[in-house]
This record gives sequence, C-alpha cells and structure tokens, in this order.
Amino acid sequence: MTLLSPKIGAARPVIRQLDEAAINRIAAGEVVERPASAVKELVENALDAGARRIAVDIACGGKTLIRVTDDGCGMTADDLPLALSRHATSKIDGSDLLDIRSFGFRGEALPSLAAVGRLTITSRVAEAEGAQIAVSAGRIEPVRPAALGAGTVVELRDLFFATPARLKFLRTDRAETQAIAEVVRRLALAEPEVGFTLTDHSAGEPRLLFRAEAEGGDLFDALHRRVARVVGAEFAENALRVDVAREGLRLQGYAALPTYSRGSGVAQFLFVNGRPVLDRMLLGALRAGYMDVLSRDRYPAAVLNLICDPQRVDVNVHPAKAEVRFREAGEVRGLIVTALRQALAGAGHRASTTVAGETLEAFRPEMPAAASPAPATRIYQMDRPSAAAVARSFAFQAPEPAMPGLAEAPAARVEAPVAEEAHDRPLGAARAQIHGNWILAQTESGLVIVDQHAAHERLVYEKLKRQRDETGIARQALLIPEIVELSPTDAARLLEAADELASAGLVIEPFGGGAVAVREVPAILGKVEAAPLLRDILDDLADLGSSDRLQARMDAVLSRMACHGSVRSGRALRAEEMNALLREMEATPLSGQCNHGRPTYVELKLADIERLFGRR
Repeated sequence: MTLLSPKIGAARPVIRQLDEAAINRIAAGEVVERPASAVKELVENALDAGARRIAVDIACGGKTLIRVTDDGCGMTADDLPLALSRHATSKIDGSDLLDIRSFGFRGEALPSLAAVGRLTITSRVAEAEGAQIAVSAGRIEPVRPAALGAGTVVELRDLFFATPARLKFLRTDRAETQAIAEVVRRLALAEPEVGFTLTDHSAGEPRLLFRAEAEGGDLFDALHRRVARVVGAEFAENALRVDVAREGLRLQGYAALPTYSRGSGVAQFLFVNGRPVLDRMLLGALRAGYMDVLSRDRYPAAVLNLICDPQRVDVNVHPAKAEVRFREAGEVRGLIVTALRQALAGAGHRASTTVAGETLEAFRPEMPAAASPAPATRIYQMDRPSAAAVARSFAFQAPEPAMPGLAEAPAARVEAPVAEEAHDRPLGAARAQIHGNWILAQTESGLVIVDQHAAHERLVYEKLKRQRDETGIARQALLIPEIVELSPTDAARLLEAADELASAGLVIEPFGGGAVAVREVPAILGKVEAAPLLRDILDDLADLGSSDRLQARMDAVLSRMACHGSVRSGRALRAEEMNALLREMEATPLSGQCNHGRPTYVELKLADIERLFGRR
C-alpha cells in the first residue's frame, strides 16, 4: 500500500494500561451487541439462579428499558457490589473451565451493561432484607435497603447512552423487539419447566408479546406442550419424538416430518446441555439427517437438545457463547444424523397434516379482492393454478350436453368394491383411478388421493438404496489415476478424511506436495470430474467438518434410476395393482414424500369434505 496506515501515528506508539471504565466498555462491545444480547445475559442469570418464573419488560426495542424479574435465590447486600466487578461469579471456581454446568460463567455481563447504560439491581434472599445498588456509566452508588419479595429485579435503562455511537448501529424498535422475542422464545424452549412473559411498554399501555406457563409432568410431555406454545401447534402435531443415546451422548427433542418443511431455517432450535446454540456443525448435521427427503431449497424444522458430559464440549469459544466445540465432533454428528433418520424411518408413510390443509384451501372459492383477508403463512407451498382457474378448467371438462364434440368419456376408471377390511388400512382401499395418475382410496374416516408416479418412484428408490447397502458400494478403478493439484493445507484436510471417503467409494492417495491422486470412484457415478468433486468436498469439510457430497451424488443417481423405473403417469392400473401400491407404501419408510420432498398422497377427513359442501 502507498498510503500510511491510519493505525499508527508519526511518533512511536506507547503501551499504556486502560482504565476500568474503558475496559468495561470494550467488554460490553463483545458481550452486548444489541438489546437482545442484554436480555439473553440477564435471563440466563435468572435461570442460573434457579428461577421458576421470569418476567421481561422492555420499551422502545430495549433501547430505553429492559427489566428482568425473577423468583430465584437472590443476592445479599454484600454480594451486590461484587456482582458488578469484572470476572466475579458464583457459577465456577476457576479450577476447571471445561466443567461448566451453567449458562453464564465469565462474570462479564453485569459490569459490561453497567458500563454502557443505567443499571439498577434490587435483590433479596430468603430470610434476609432486600437491598439495591445502582450504577450509571460505570459510577457505582452505595448499597441501600429496598423492599422486595424473594428474587431479583435487574433494570437497565438508556442502553448505550454512555457510548452514543453504538446507538447509530441499532435497527428499528420493531426489529430489536423481534430479536428480543426470539431470544426469549429460544430460552423458553430450553427450560419448559420455567414460566416466561415478555411485555412491551413502548406505547404507554403494557402489551403482552409472549407468555408461556411453566410446564409440569414428564419431560417429553412438558416439552411437547412448550413446543406447541412457542413454535406452533402445527409443528407439534407433525413432529416426531427423538430420544437416542450412544457412547455417552444423548439427543432428545422433536423433529418435524419432511413434508412440514420451511423456506428458511427459522424453525431450527438446537441446544447443547440446554444452552441455545447456532453452531454450523450441528446445523449441518441436522440438514444431513434430512438429506434424502428434502430438496435443497427447503429446510427441516426441529427442536433438539444434545446432552453430554460438559468435559466433552467447550462452550468458551465464542463471545456470546453461541458456538461450541466438541472433543469428538464426528461422534456428535453421527448421532444426530442417525437419530433423525431413525425417527423419519419410524414414521413410515406418514405425511404432514398441513398438506391436507393446503388441499382444502385450493378447493375453496376465491373471495373478492376487497373481502380477502391477509394470506396466512404457508407451511408447505406448491405451484398451483388459482381457484378461479381451477373452476374454469372444471367447467370446461364438464361441458353442457348441448355442446357438440366435447362429450368424450371422462379419464377415470371405477373399480368394483373390495373387501371391507381394506378400509381399515391407513391408506384405505382403492376405489378409482383418474386422469391416469391419481388413485382415489376410501378409508374409514375419509379419502386418500395418491400420486401414483411419485409414490412408486419413492418405493423403487428405497429398494435401490437397500440393495446398495446390502451389497456395498461398487468401485471403478481408473486406468490412469487423476491428479488434482491443491494447496498443501487443502490436501492435508482432504487426506485426513480419506478413510471416510473410501467407505463411500472414493479412493485418494497423496501424490507429493499439494497433489492428490484419485485412484477409484463409485461405479454408479460413471464418468467423474475429480477436481470439482474434491473441491466441493473440501468446502463441506471446511464448513461442516465432514462431507455427504459423495453420498448425495450417489443418491441422486439412484433417484434418477427410480424415476425412470417407476410407474409412469398415464398408465392405467388394475384394482389389485393400486391396492398393492397402497400396501407397499404403508410398509415402506419415508413413502409419505417423493425423492424431492413433495407429498406422495393427501388425506382428507370426511368432516373436512362435508365442510366443503356446507354440510357442517
């Protein structure tokens, strides 16, 4: 560079010790990024204190007021000044920073908040008098008596008033309020036995933004009720229970069916020992668990808690403790992927109930524009014509008798009734085939519409995968090994995963310097461009610590084979063929969605059908 660096002046720089106020403001920049960060720190302190009810009050997106009230163990008058000292904490003794069993442990939150805002702490322990301490921009006032029930109230006003430049980087009040609500929701999922409320006082009159009562009873029952309250009743209705333990690790929670997918990762809630985290490795493992049943533009929904010995995870690797580092990352990832695939396989042919809801919406007549309510958020979206276009097409397909030339026989085949016991089956008994692609089946409680091509494609795909797993992955040796030039760092990272890649059919060896020789490839892939494949695998290794790229490419080949080998649209099926397809779907895991994540069938309850015709 030709310009002088602005970081140094003309004179020799002198090292100096910063004062305590500057140190705390710098620490606040790491710990308190925005009002939501302050709420997170204060609510976690309340949970560490054993609180069973936590109330959060805010105003103007937390910029002018954040107040957290809890019924925890409280602090004595002697504890209050110490709580405002940096690195003073009751949660660890400092002898072992890997044995951390609490949310907080650094002792930085309260002094950091006190350095950039006006902080007041009022607290009382059982069988003692209450006390209060106030601090403004780092200036601490004497402790004085205060009236309070057992617990603690921490009130933070005028956040960042001592560092006004930070205020310019905050978002609107609405955006900051939404961020605070998201923090409270995540912590509420982590602690279902604790009650939470979030109230906004911006407009003068208090407005309740979130409320979750403390849940009791069995862990999974309590979590299911909390999940229904926080994530939504539809998620809870379409969620699968996950509870798998292996090698000292345990994964618990709920994962949604593939057909209950989202357009982004907003419904992914991951915890490690109850601590909310946004860890790339864990998110990658979650995605890998759904790799075979979701398209790339859809995201799974899940609430999962990984439980392990605190000695096996380092939570002190991120200023906000949002990321963690595992001692055996491979085992953690393997547990998550295996647990999710077992849960999804155990669901059999089950599909999300939201699919039926979308189908019913498609049947309803379109309202006039002036009377149309705001559209609800759609859980599963499929490209489809409008209700008006569907109505016009139906009218064309069923013309008036007087119209000549348009009275051809309808494209439907009605089958003779079958044994009544077939109606007891989950997918019922086939009654008709329409337009050469749709099977209509009658169940005890309604109607099932099956996409015969998508359903059979999934069945064939699952058979091909089972055959591959039973016989192993066939390898094709290259006549002339392909040499791929990489950087020494990338080559070393790739060779560390050589055994894992070999199990997937890709055999690589070092070739000197940063070069890697590709000697064998999975036979099913045919001709492979090795260099782009290795670089894609390297990207996965850098981002996630492992790669499913080979598996995904082989599965894609099997998926294409299944597509060509399945029942085509337009083929007429006999009654026994249709019923055989239904029975095989019931017996095959993951048959509720096709290879691209779309539903293979829709179930309509009789009550819903009657409601469409105004009979209810």
